[in-house]
Amino acid sequence: MVLGFRRQLNKGTKARSSQTSRRAGRQRDHLPLPMRSPVLESMERRKADLLSTRGASTSRSRGTAAPARRVSYAADESVAVRPAMPRKSLPRSNKRSVNAVKQQRTGLTASWRLQGLWEPGQQDAAVQVISEEEQKKLAQLELDMRLPRVAGKIDSWLLIIVLALLCIGLVMVYSSSAFMAARTYGDASYFFQKQLLSVILGIIVMLVTMRVDYRQWRRFSLAGMVIILPLLVIVLRFGHVAFGASRWLTFGSFFSIQPSEITKLILALYIADWLARKGKQVGTFLYGLAPFVILVGVVLGLVLLENDMGTAIIIAGFATAMFFTAGANIVQFLLAMACGGLIFLQEAFSKGYRYLRLIGFIDPFKNVTGINLQLYQSLLALGSGGWLGLGLGASRQKTGYLPLPFTDSILAILGEELGFIGCALVVLLFLLLAFRGFRLARRTQDIYGALLATGITTWLVLQAMINVGASSDSIPYTGVPLPFISYGGSSLVISLAAVGVLLNISRYIQEPELPALARRSITVNMGKKI
Repeated sequence: MVLGFRRQLNKGTKARSSQTSRRAGRQRDHLPLPMRSPVLESMERRKADLLSTRGASTSRSRGTAAPARRVSYAADESVAVRPAMPRKSLPRSNKRSVNAVKQQRTGLTASWRLQGLWEPGQQDAAVQVISEEEQKKLAQLELDMRLPRVAGKIDSWLLIIVLALLCIGLVMVYSSSAFMAARTYGDASYFFQKQLLSVILGIIVMLVTMRVDYRQWRRFSLAGMVIILPLLVIVLRFGHVAFGASRWLTFGSFFSIQPSEITKLILALYIADWLARKGKQVGTFLYGLAPFVILVGVVLGLVLLENDMGTAIIIAGFATAMFFTAGANIVQFLLAMACGGLIFLQEAFSKGYRYLRLIGFIDPFKNVTGINLQLYQSLLALGSGGWLGLGLGASRQKTGYLPLPFTDSILAILGEELGFIGCALVVLLFLLLAFRGFRLARRTQDIYGALLATGITTWLVLQAMINVGASSDSIPYTGVPLPFISYGGSSLVISLAAVGVLLNISRYIQEPELPALARRSITVNMGKKI
């Protein structure tokens, strides 16, 4: 009897072992698939479903089962895969549901679901890394399947600020140029009409650049540099010389352009693209600082040869701000700033009239009929305006005392006629422009847009600071136009084109979930304080 019990026990053990081996075989048939790219897996699964549907229909008609097929994966392993059963086709979704899915979708990586890659209970299986070839395919798929960005509303406050400056500029150009236009051309509105045409042309250009996605300018920035560098060389030989500077290329008696103004916008576009492509290499000397200094140095050298120190300072200023924003090495950055400052000082003392301007900055009431004539008359105009000014059109300095009152010295006439209040309003508008521009740079979605917004905003604000500082004897006198206010077609049109790029960047900014000045956030903050 004992022998019989042992035989039955051995038979049970053999049965359990055979059952375990059969279960292990079935599990081997359903081993988890090696971990691969979910996007590529989805594409292959669609093909497999299509083939299996055809195979299943054929096998059902013949009464035979479809055999298992072998699939090769990234690590060259063959895994037996059963053909999937034909799935029911889902009803087509309308456009509204598709748009809703696109809006809810935040990206491929966020929407991946690893469902169907392994059987329940097999999560601890080894995960296989995808090959380099599949990584390239995945990157290309992500690039192709990326949803296009939807443009939002423009920064209306920025547009209002610029339009307000344009209106002030038109009024002041007419007021400050009426006497000289009537005496020279017999028409008091001569310069006003030309400025109005420049404003209309500039607004058209601004509307165009406002509608074009700012990322599209990346592909044209290099071509722009190829065009503008020869123009900077041509203007040295064939440019129109006025007041000791060769800055204008004239075409007939009516149309003229200033290549150095165009250089500001094109250089801002190119530097933003160049720095965005460099990435972390910006902090290195060989790939970051050295080529940047060479690039900016060539442009500055050509501008300085035109005897245009003001424009050179503006270009150096916004280029340095963009380079610092991109992540420059602080030590290398400070060394480059020191070397650049020494070069500018050497240029300032190399020319006789620049040295006299530095002396005049120290004592503006000396030599008031010579080198300090324009600075002295500007200070007289600002001082005689008082708090409220003499009244619009009542300026005395524009009647032949102050040279060129409607170009570089227009702020002095504005202060004389509108007083301290008028000058403070202009300065406040430029401060608001700086706030909105740097706010766009902080909230834009990509590094190229952030650098571009930083460069354009720095350019416009720095140019306004130089003009205000020179007119008020806060810095040594140098001639640059006051943006949107001074007379000048090239400067106005290019500045409005740059504002159009800023407005386009504002259409793609990331708004915070709870703005700081929203009613809800103010209520929450007050509750915390209480």
